[in-house]
Amino acid sequence: MPTTRTVQQKRVYGKRRANAPRAVLENGSPLKFADRASASVDQSTDTESEEDVIKEMESELAALKLEEESWNPPESTEQTVPATPLVRKTRRKSVLKTPMNRLQEQAARNLPSPKSDSPATAKQTTSIGQEEQRRLSFTPRQPRPKPTQTRRPATRLSSGCVENEKLYEYVGPVLQQALSSFSAQGVQKFSSWAARCERAFDPIKIAEGSYGEVYKLRLREDICKNDISKSKLKKLRAYGEGVFKIVPLRSQKGPGSKKFTSIDEMAAEVKLLKLLDPVPGFARFREIHVVQGRFPPSFQKAWDTYKDTKDDCMNPNPANKRAYNNNQLWAILEMDDAGVELEKFSWSSVFQVYDIFWGVAMGLARAEEFALFEHRDLHLGNICLRSTRSDGDMQSLAELDAHTIESSSGFGISSLETTIIDYSLSRAELRFTDNPEEKVDVASTDLDSKQLFDAIGRDEDEILLRNTYRYMRSQLYNGNSQVSEKPPNIPGIWAEYAPKTNLIWLLFILKNMMKNIQLEDFTKQGSKKPLQPCKRKANQQIDSSTSRDCSKPKSKTASSGAIGGMLMSFQKTINDRLNKILQVLDLEHGREDMCCAADLVAYAIDQGWLDGRDFFLA
Repeated sequence: MPTTRTVQQKRVYGKRRANAPRAVLENGSPLKFADRASASVDQSTDTESEEDVIKEMESELAALKLEEESWNPPESTEQTVPATPLVRKTRRKSVLKTPMNRLQEQAARNLPSPKSDSPATAKQTTSIGQEEQRRLSFTPRQPRPKPTQTRRPATRLSSGCVENEKLYEYVGPVLQQALSSFSAQGVQKFSSWAARCERAFDPIKIAEGSYGEVYKLRLREDICKNDISKSKLKKLRAYGEGVFKIVPLRSQKGPGSKKFTSIDEMAAEVKLLKLLDPVPGFARFREIHVVQGRFPPSFQKAWDTYKDTKDDCMNPNPANKRAYNNNQLWAILEMDDAGVELEKFSWSSVFQVYDIFWGVAMGLARAEEFALFEHRDLHLGNICLRSTRSDGDMQSLAELDAHTIESSSGFGISSLETTIIDYSLSRAELRFTDNPEEKVDVASTDLDSKQLFDAIGRDEDEILLRNTYRYMRSQLYNGNSQVSEKPPNIPGIWAEYAPKTNLIWLLFILKNMMKNIQLEDFTKQGSKKPLQPCKRKANQQIDSSTSRDCSKPKSKTASSGAIGGMLMSFQKTINDRLNKILQVLDLEHGREDMCCAADLVAYAIDQGWLDGRDFFLA
């Protein structure tokens, strides 16, 4: 039950990049102009789409008539949807105060002395105590105005909304999470939503899971050739770089009322997406839509292509009427593209494993402090990777020279960036305002009803996964992951906070990745290292006082061959650290004072395995 608590201001540790464009498919968007430019090639054969066009023309004619009679100046059809700013959030003092204070204090101790820096370097290496106080540096989103009445928003004839009040009330918990009035106004026809996409994009299916399908939108070549301004074309490209997660929703009654994702489960997932949006290391949320109907031809074609070219297509064919009826409801989640799933990525370098592990660990530590967060389902498919290199290469190292190697903590060398996704089984404290009298809801799922704990596993990897679920349940029920007996179900226990489950999943991730590590000879030609020195100003000095690992080389200048030798030595150091982490996290013989991911990150900074700037300035 929600309770009233005395709270303190929430903190977001780390920095976010700028938001990608949102709501591009709405009226007044660049897509509107793209549609005009490509009118000759944008012919729709769908009956419902033709009806929408007729209704829109009738609406426009009616508007013109009213304007002539009232002599009022016509209102602009341009409707810009303001972006929504980050709302400052607050919460009570948590058990993680000590680990986070340790992070800040240790980071401050690790900073180079400003006296030893030149003016150029001092300008770039600001005090960590000042840096960690900064809020997120991204374009703020504007808050969606609260409705002044509880009635359903007025719909436009051109929106393609399904006029069904009972249906609107049924999916209301999901629609209430939409960021724009356009998406919140009701259930849209799938064909109408897709028609707006098809004006400028071709859908491509890129993945699937038990939840549904994932698509991307590729900008059509004919749109690029049309007379569109560079700014509008840039927005269209950026919008197409997002991902669209299409999830079948449980119907209110009749066929499909006992399967698929429920309305409450989808609403809870969107709430968590919005809550964790500002936290570095978590998915970026754009928008949520609810649509009804069969898959449009363009999306069905993309599904068929995926089926013919991939070997992991397990979901029912959307064209199958036995699987999905004509009135099937779908949720369409718009998010930033987080990259490739870890389970589909081929890793072998210790630097890759180091960056992936600590990227996930630091993301969890931030979310623990921000929202008392537990993921509870952090298998390799729920971690996504992207390259920070300008060329997008995920196998080569970042640009390095002797100075950057010796001043590095080891984190960031592989150029891989991690994103934690899928919070359908997660637990978090939902607080969206700084009102100390606000009642705090806890988002959680009863995992005892999900049939996660009885499976044995067919191979070594699956056995480890299934055991991890049981370790997590035992930790929550008994405070000890090693209790093997099945506990009696306790209603409401999954709403409790047990952050050590995050460490159990981190151990699972590291065990999986360590099995494929191969030490590389960086002194050979063709190895995965850049040999070009990093560019910097002539008067810029690199301070290496933050490095406390005595095994790291200290040479100030080095040739390409010497850089390879330094990487060889550093590679062994990183590998030794990873094996030490396995010992620290061992469920039976590990450190008992490790209670959450924030504890582990604080310990790593104390040991010199991470730099404070890796956490606070990420």
